[in-house]
Amino acid sequence: MAHLWPILSAVVWLTLVLAVLSHLLRYRRRPESALLWLLVVMAFPFAGAILYAMFGVTRVPRAKWLQADTRRAGLLHAREVQPRAYWLATAPHRAFPPDPWEAEVDRTFSALTHDTPLLSGNLVTPLATGDEAFPEMLDAIAEARHHIHLQSFIIGNDAVGRAFLDALAQKARGGVRVRVLYDRFGSSRALWTGLFRRYARVPNLSLAGWTQANFLRKQLQFNLRNHSKNLVVDGRIAFLGGINLTATERSSPGRPAIRDYHFRVLGPVVQQLQYSFLRDWHVMTGEDPAELLSDAYFRNLPAAGAMLARATSTGPTASLHTAADLAFQAITSARRSLLAVTPYFLPSDDLLRALRLAAIRGVAVDLLLPARSNHPYTAWAARSTYDDLLAAGVRIHERRPPFIHAKAMIIDDQMSVIGSSNWDQRSLESNFETGLVVYGKSFAESLKAMAAPDLADSTRITFDDFHARPRWHRYVENTAALLAPLL
Repeated sequence: MAHLWPILSAVVWLTLVLAVLSHLLRYRRRPESALLWLLVVMAFPFAGAILYAMFGVTRVPRAKWLQADTRRAGLLHAREVQPRAYWLATAPHRAFPPDPWEAEVDRTFSALTHDTPLLSGNLVTPLATGDEAFPEMLDAIAEARHHIHLQSFIIGNDAVGRAFLDALAQKARGGVRVRVLYDRFGSSRALWTGLFRRYARVPNLSLAGWTQANFLRKQLQFNLRNHSKNLVVDGRIAFLGGINLTATERSSPGRPAIRDYHFRVLGPVVQQLQYSFLRDWHVMTGEDPAELLSDAYFRNLPAAGAMLARATSTGPTASLHTAADLAFQAITSARRSLLAVTPYFLPSDDLLRALRLAAIRGVAVDLLLPARSNHPYTAWAARSTYDDLLAAGVRIHERRPPFIHAKAMIIDDQMSVIGSSNWDQRSLESNFETGLVVYGKSFAESLKAMAAPDLADSTRITFDDFHARPRWHRYVENTAALLAPLL
């Protein structure tokens, strides 16, 4: 019997390798990522296969997503069933950009996000750090009369996380329907220390953790996370951006807040953010869609401003890389200027090429990145891309501490892209993200004004200075870049 063990081990090893190879070949993906995962599975067949199932799967098959998304009547994608209340609430405000350049750019955006049409009559206000965002969000919660929908990647078991949950619980006890959706990975510390259990029995308050790991459904994708950060109150006011509900987002004596951008939203586009939350909520909870899609949650809002805006909900649920496609379209459409702010800069080769070519054709391309990251290996990997970008004329600014966690892009001072998405492979391929595309010079100017202090507190990286760095930096940078497909 002992002589059969090598044969059985070889059969199991080959079976696991072929199974992973079959899945790698099922979807087109970056060759270096596929080869790296295959190498890991070949070298460590059992542990490697488990790790691949947990972190290497970057796609949810569309059929499986729709099956999860269509329990009973379902919250469906616009091509299958259009939620009547949602479309009735947004239809009167559908718009087309009057500017020819904006109209041309938006043609692609419209095709990529056809279930969130461009809407007129919006007002989007920038809020810098939790010092500005948290009071406004808590005020909106205090004024709620019917419902509150909160979604965050991280809710901390700290003063900020507890303050928000206490405020939500108070409104729920007063009869307001409250739903809270947190990411089980991002909020794992709060989850395991019992924060959410404290509020589990509050009437009218429901909490749900987002995860794509479910053994009963044969899913083990810990890598697929919901990175959105949204708050919708009474279907009339919304907040979104990069700010998590943690104490690090707020300044305290002797410690400044991390630099982050959040946004208050008024107007018809709030309905799109509402629908995005309810779709995610239904997928995780299976709550009756007849209730979620009722007129009570979708109001025909009057115009609150003059901004044209559309929501963007992206994630690993289709063959297209919608988040990357939106970024690529924005870069290639730039004629005069482009400012991109991101905490993690690990873009795909096509986005790097688009940035280089934009600079080469005369666009003033500025990248605002952190000098020090909360994940040091991502900063080292990001610097491995500097050489080609600097040679093409891209201007790179590294903001001095505190860490900048903001996400924004301004094109030609008239189109802005904001939300929760970073410029890394996780946000572009694996995460569920929510953002807004906003047209209008007034908002672009206000967003530039918010970024101005960060540019002033940055160090411009020049081509000569970068090449004068110690030689060992290059080895660390390129070693970190080798792991970028897995980051």
